Amino acid sequence: MIIYEVNLTVDHNIADEYAEWLAEHVREMLTLPGFVSAEWLVDTHYNEEEGADTRWSIQYRLGSHDDLQRYFDEHAERMRAEGLERFGDRFSATRRILRARQSEEAIE
Repeated sequence: MIIYEVNLTVDHNIADEYAEWLAEHVREMLTLPGFVSAEWLVDTHYNEEEGADTRWSIQYRLGSHDDLQRYFDEHAERMRAEGLERFGDRFSATRRILRARQSEEAIE
């Protein structure tokens, strides 16, 4: 399992419009081969500041590194261009690729 994490900083003035677009974008990503699930996380500490830009993290889970490479080769340019065309420089994105070293369940 691979986690492809996209960390977003969005101008607070367009956050609602961006969120509407992002929800659809995530749904479209999940239709691509190899994408298993996604989780949309909110940076609650940063987002509490008055007038601060909005910070979100989307963590996509993919079956393998080969699935992620196929995304980069076949879909990434188009998927990234959609946000840039619509919102220009009013957001920024950084990305990380993670894999689990160890995973455990909590004991209740």
